[in-house]
Amino acid sequence: MKNKNIRILVFAAFLVALEIVLNRFCSFNTMGLKIGVSFIPGIVAAGLFGPWVSAAVWGVGDFLGAVLFPIGTYHPGFTFCAVLMGIVNGIFLHPAPFGDGNRAPRWSQIRFFPNVVVPTIINNLGIGLFINTVWISQLYTSKTYWAFFISRLTTEYTVLIALELVLIPILLTLRKPLMKIVNNHR
Repeated sequence: MKNKNIRILVFAAFLVALEIVLNRFCSFNTMGLKIGVSFIPGIVAAGLFGPWVSAAVWGVGDFLGAVLFPIGTYHPGFTFCAVLMGIVNGIFLHPAPFGDGNRAPRWSQIRFFPNVVVPTIINNLGIGLFINTVWISQLYTSKTYWAFFISRLTTEYTVLIALELVLIPILLTLRKPLMKIVNNHR
């Protein structure tokens, strides 16, 4: 059990590093707008390990990325929202998010709706658009909240929602091979 926890920790650290690279170097970033695939490591963590590891990957990745490779001013609200997004994804994308770990997950129970659509809508519209726009409008006072909201809605979130709805089911199919790597089975 101890070795398994260490392997999970190492794999989660790899996902944090991947999130930082995808977020800071492989995303389109401007003031108040970011389009990219940095959600992939958090989705993988959610599908493999559940809400708590996913929250850690999203939160630590956001914080370390902001400290090591800043894009504008750091605001802790973004890290808080990243943690929330990890929890939401872990609840919906892991078959037994609060299980004891001994029960075999039933991946046949994961469905496009609600398991993929609902967390995508909650994270992108509820947390990403409504809440993160508050932090952006606090940092960049050149526009009001509603000006940022409308510009982000029409560009960032229409693209991101479509991208996530396509990529999340593909990522979930990688669960078995990735669990073999984590569990060190050949």
